[in-house]
Amino acid sequence: MLEARSSIPRSILMENAGKAVYKAINQRFDLKDKKILVICYHGNNGGDGFVAAGHLCDEAEVDVLFIGDENRLKKEALINFKKIEHNEKIQFVSDDGADFGNYDIIIDAILGIGIQGMLNREISAVIEDINNSKAYKVSIDIPTGLDPDSGFAADKCVNPDLIVTFHDLKKGLEKMQDKTVVVDIGLPK
Repeated sequence: MLEARSSIPRSILMENAGKAVYKAINQRFDLKDKKILVICYHGNNGGDGFVAAGHLCDEAEVDVLFIGDENRLKKEALINFKKIEHNEKIQFVSDDGADFGNYDIIIDAILGIGIQGMLNREISAVIEDINNSKAYKVSIDIPTGLDPDSGFAADKCVNPDLIVTFHDLKKGLEKMQDKTVVVDIGLPK
């Protein structure tokens, strides 16, 4: 993986990724009075989502739905989870307490490129909730459920309006490049 071979600390790459997601959304919307839901899992994609939430909450109402296991958070993701955990501008919501119809923007920070095989039942149900929402949907790096190499979903995947991907266009996103922005997070070319 490119990140592992880079001399740039993963924490810096995660900060750059989350900030890039914030900037991409901010370029498309006046965030004042917007209600945003950021859905995170316990991997690095979730960490990117925590960083984005930390930037977005200064301009919009931000809720975070964490569907992962706090004990399984990867090191950098845990650091960014802790940064927003007690932020008064961010409300953590539960899966059964989140009304997906109440949001203007939903950010998919669930799996990214980390998908392997079929989705678990909880992630599958959340994908359905995201796709059924009328909110503007943003996927971080790659839509959850989509294979980054083939562009196919073994089960189902988030159907985003915007994909903010990092470094270069993944092969699996070629059919969706009209709704994909590639952002630089500091990795060498």
